Amino acid sequence: MYFHQYFLDCLAHASYLIGDEESGQAIVVDPQRDVDRYIEDAEKEGLQICGTFLTHFHADFVAGHLELRDRAGATVYLGARAEAEYAHTAMKDGESLELGKLRLVVLETPGHTPEGISILVYDLAKDAVRPHAVLTGDTLFIGDVGRPDLMASVGVSAEELASMLYDSIHDKLLPLPDETLVYPAHGAGSLCGRNLSTDTFSTMGTQRLYNYALQPMAKEKFVALVTVDQPEAPSYFAYDAMLNRREFGTLDDTLERALNALSLDDFMRLRDEGAQALDVRDPADYGGAHLRDSFNISLGGSFATWAGTVLDRERDIIIIADPGGEQEAAVRLGRIGLERITGYLDGGMAALGSRSDLIERTDRVTAGNLAETLESTSPPVVLDVRAESEWRDGHIRDSVNIPLPYLRERVAEVPRERAVTLHCLSGYRSSVAMSILEQEGFTKVTELVGGIAAWEASRLKTVS
Repeated sequence: MYFHQYFLDCLAHASYLIGDEESGQAIVVDPQRDVDRYIEDAEKEGLQICGTFLTHFHADFVAGHLELRDRAGATVYLGARAEAEYAHTAMKDGESLELGKLRLVVLETPGHTPEGISILVYDLAKDAVRPHAVLTGDTLFIGDVGRPDLMASVGVSAEELASMLYDSIHDKLLPLPDETLVYPAHGAGSLCGRNLSTDTFSTMGTQRLYNYALQPMAKEKFVALVTVDQPEAPSYFAYDAMLNRREFGTLDDTLERALNALSLDDFMRLRDEGAQALDVRDPADYGGAHLRDSFNISLGGSFATWAGTVLDRERDIIIIADPGGEQEAAVRLGRIGLERITGYLDGGMAALGSRSDLIERTDRVTAGNLAETLESTSPPVVLDVRAESEWRDGHIRDSVNIPLPYLRERVAEVPRERAVTLHCLSGYRSSVAMSILEQEGFTKVTELVGGIAAWEASRLKTVS
């Protein structure tokens, strides 16, 4: 048996290529949308990808099942409860797929979503009775379980799903042998759970001992435990979950449109016609000089989360990147279903060299200087764009908290007649926020260099 885990750090997403070397057949489980790596590795190992499984309709990314269908001729396999527009093979609880000495057995494990499945992996050359591994999708993570609240807006309550999740874990997964390897679809950094480990695999025995959600408890306590204090889901999650059910264009189609080098004149024409100018450079570079009224969402941070939250998927997107970075930006936008990319600025910011009238710079202030200004007779309003829970844990005295996802809709709460200094934890989110306020016409805004982390490192006080 050939077994390989891929981990995509920017989405904290794990996918799997599993094959039988004797028959030369292979399947991919929960593929990312750019599928070249699976196809190349399969060819290298002498394998043909004949199928691809989705353990559920993922909300945090658009999967690559249609790409594998179109490029490799792979059959798409879904759980029996899944309803999709495209042709697929529905797999009921206990049904199996055999590829030579590789056997895959489907367990219906609803809870994170109604159609969720887990997949038992048997290496028949070694043991036909005890499974080698279980691919748990978003049902069971390392250190956590899948959050049950993402479907609450489409007719299934979080409590109903949490009850299903309890049954799935206790009836299907906990009975597995201790030595069964556990391979989930996400790791630390994913918003599909609350307490995910940095480990990318484990065993059922270890999870039985240390995973808080697998400890002995009544169903009512479990439901209460997994439905409280979940992080807020980005707005694009519902869209991506629905897109994964539909027949839609491939990433290659998106890239063909996106990798269109635009002259400055063409770029500005598209922006003036309503396209969103997206600058994906580092916040420090953006602060030094950027195109006026452009968004800054850097590739160096939680790009998918904030691009999916801030950008309007119904409007075209045009990219400003360091030369060579435009393809990565387009791919990462395509991974979360932002398809309307119509080109990039040829030459990046260098194309603006002779157009100082189009360039804006971010005013920035150090922690020490801000502390002095706050003691003056005309202190600025400190705007903290972190999540409310972060603000409650510790913030600059008298600061105003408007979490970044709500900044545009609550922009009327930001005073225009007073100076404003905004910050987040380290500077990533505040740069996004700065670009939003600039587009909203604010002119008296500065950014705290290094965020509240720099404030605390300077031994300045916070309150909670």
